[in-house]
Amino acid sequence: MQLKLIKDNPNINGRIAVTGSKSESNRLLILQAHYPEIKIKNLSNSDDTRVLQSALASSKEVIDIHHAGTAMRFLTAYFSGCEGREVVLTGSERMQERPISILVDALRKLGAEITYEKNQGFPPLRIKGRKLLKNEVKVQANISSQYISALMLLAPSLPEGLHIDLEGKVTSVPYIEMTLQLLKQCGISGKFGNNCISIQPVQSVEEKELVVESDWSSASYFYGMAALSESAEIVLTSYREDSLQGDRSIAEIYRKLGVKTTFLEGEIKLEKIQTELPEKLELDLSNSPDLAQTIAVSCFGLGVELYITGLHTLRIKETDRLQALKNELEKLGGKVEITEDSLQLSASEEIRSNVSIETYNDHRMALAFAPLALKVPIIIKDAGVVSKSFPEFWENLEQLGFSVEDSAVS
Repeated sequence: MQLKLIKDNPNINGRIAVTGSKSESNRLLILQAHYPEIKIKNLSNSDDTRVLQSALASSKEVIDIHHAGTAMRFLTAYFSGCEGREVVLTGSERMQERPISILVDALRKLGAEITYEKNQGFPPLRIKGRKLLKNEVKVQANISSQYISALMLLAPSLPEGLHIDLEGKVTSVPYIEMTLQLLKQCGISGKFGNNCISIQPVQSVEEKELVVESDWSSASYFYGMAALSESAEIVLTSYREDSLQGDRSIAEIYRKLGVKTTFLEGEIKLEKIQTELPEKLELDLSNSPDLAQTIAVSCFGLGVELYITGLHTLRIKETDRLQALKNELEKLGGKVEITEDSLQLSASEEIRSNVSIETYNDHRMALAFAPLALKVPIIIKDAGVVSKSFPEFWENLEQLGFSVEDSAVS
């Protein structure tokens, strides 16, 4: 599916219901698999969450999680501890190019039996579940936080819990904090400090219902729209000021780009405000790298110079997101320089119209570039990829007055 997006009226006004956070949903589903007493409300309806639910309910030997990176990491740890169960965990062609050896090595140190079916260090994996008796492991701290969270979610089911020593500077701390807080909400005690995580063992938990907060990553695209509009008032549900999600930082970042956030009861209101834009915005997104694409497109559309660091994990996502951003922004007239962990965007007054944006099987490429339709007509290729995290996105754009049309333009 290829869509052409046009927004003739530069003003936005509307109310959007955003489904539950994918990050929270996927963590709670793993915990629910260990502890069926947990009930979950407002689950994400993203492909990634559906895939994880399906995998947890499956009795098949071969489990295919397609493009779902979180599912690959969390299920690798989960199945390692499922005594007597043997599975082959596989995924898409791109998934089979995404490294997983750091997590596999850590699990093997705990006693897990995992072998590589094709290439060393990459899925597919053959996992023979067994009782894991060791309770201490060391892992690099500057890796994807999903590896660390996968171990944390396995930890309470181990006979003696788990002590994780993190070596080096910790990446994406808010995601580790989120996992810890969700464990605590389920009645599982744990600590995180001084590069050490300790999770206590728990055989069962009290019956309880947990409500998943809406996704702040999904909210970020509406911040992009508000920033690129002439006037905007967008209400998003359901959000909390005391959010567990690291991407909540989008509110403070976009205040510098002219978007005010007001926390109401269970929702947020985004408003375009008149403010002097910075000549250059400098950010360290090591705690929230998933915001990088949205912010880069916003700054390009606003003519603001941008320098972002802390992006090393973007190289191993659904695509190499740094290279993909460079490719597509330069097609639009931008000038971008990238390194292994940074992106430099020069201020630009030119925005080419009717450019076709490649999405590289990456939902965030489609979602991040869509707001640019407030400036020029834009074409999004393989637009259905948004179902990975935000299936209703194109319908939401129509609600806000965007023209969203099937396009045969190449």
